[in-house]
Formats: sequence, structure tokens, C-alpha cells
Amino acid sequence: MPPEPEPRIGVAAPPEREPRIGVAALSPRYQVGAVVALAVVAIAVCAHIGLVFLHVAPSNTLTKQHGSAVDEWVFPEFEQNWKLFAPNPLQQNISVQVRAEVSTADGSIRTTGWYDLSAEDGRAIDGNPLPSHTQQNELRRAWDFFVATHDSDDRPVGLRGTLSETYLRRIAVLRLDRDDAAGPGGVVERVQYRSRTTNVEPPPWSGEQVSDRPTLRELPWWPVSAGGEDEKAGKEGSAA
Repeated sequence: MPPEPEPRIGVAAPPEREPRIGVAALSPRYQVGAVVALAVVAIAVCAHIGLVFLHVAPSNTLTKQHGSAVDEWVFPEFEQNWKLFAPNPLQQNISVQVRAEVSTADGSIRTTGWYDLSAEDGRAIDGNPLPSHTQQNELRRAWDFFVATHDSDDRPVGLRGTLSETYLRRIAVLRLDRDDAAGPGGVVERVQYRSRTTNVEPPPWSGEQVSDRPTLRELPWWPVSAGGEDEKAGKEGSAA
């Protein structure tokens, strides 16, 4: 039998290489792709923050030259306001409701009851530690946007008014579809909004007196049809 090799004394075994994790575990080509994707996301986030900052900042050289581009990006989804802060925080509860006129499968027309969209959002938020931005702000901001861009006769003031109608109509159609308001084989033909506004009771020590009677506002019916014709019809109906 061949002699056994003598043990080597004083020579340490080579350390084991730790497995790579994360981006380092990818091949060089995918590493480059990940870096490029992160760079694009970072640029988009910085651009968004910059445009929102210009929107809320006082008038300056940049907003005077590029104000239309800023507005096109911000409105309507990212519009900001200061109603949370003094000296005039929002002190009203506003409930926004919608109903629909539906053509049924047998050819008849029926009108649904009122769907309380604000209450639906409230139930989704209540007890939810991480409610979505849509549940908290989509409907509220859309209604604020509409009120701020329409006169007392519900007529749009400028292009932003027409845009706010289109935005509200889209929200109504999506919410009604989620609630299956049309029913089997039914089609939503028109939608109508209304709001109920009540003042928040001030604290006793303030001495302030406010009315406890709710204020109702009911908008005209807006036509809805497939292929984008709902927007055109809504604009024409508002102009009328």
C-alpha cells in the first residue's frame, strides 16, 4: 500500500466564498439593466417632486415660462392645496353621492338609487392602518377640483372646468361598475352627482356660531357612452 501523505502543518484551509445576494448576484448584463432602471425611476421621482414644488411655489421665472407644462402634469391627479393648515382649515363634512340611468337587457330604462361614494371610501379607510391614496383623496380632490372650476350654475370656467367634469365622470363610471350598478346585461347611459355639505360644530370655547343645516348641491345628468363619446357629450351638455 502507498504511504499516506503526511499532514500539512500550519497551512489554513482557503475561506469559503460567501454567496452573492441582491444586484451583485446578477450577471453583468442584468446588473447594467438594474442600474439603468433605478436611474430612470430616480429621475422620474425627482422630476415629479420638482413639478409639484413649482406648482405650490410662489410665482417665479420658471412658472411664468413653463406654467402650462407644470399644470398639464399636476392636474387633476396631483393638485395640491393648503386646506389642512391655518388660518382657514377645512371645517366641513362633504358627502358625495352618484346615481345612474341604466338601459337594461330588455331595453327598458331604470334609475338606480344614490350610491354614497364618500361613505364607501370611509368604510374602506376605517380600521385600515395603511389606506391607499386613492381611498383617501381621489374622490375628495376630484370634487374640490370641480367646485373650484365651476360657477354657481354648474357651468365650467375655462378648460380646467371641462377637465374636472371628465375626471368626475370617469370616477363615477368606475365606481358604479365596481358596485355592479348596471346589473346583468345593463349599460350605464347617464350619471348624476349630488353633494351634502354640513359644517363641523366648533368647540364650545370658541364662541363661534355656524349653521347646522346641510347644504345640498345636485348636478345635471351627464351622458355616458362607449368609445370616448361620453367626454364629448359631457362637454356639450355642460355648455348648454
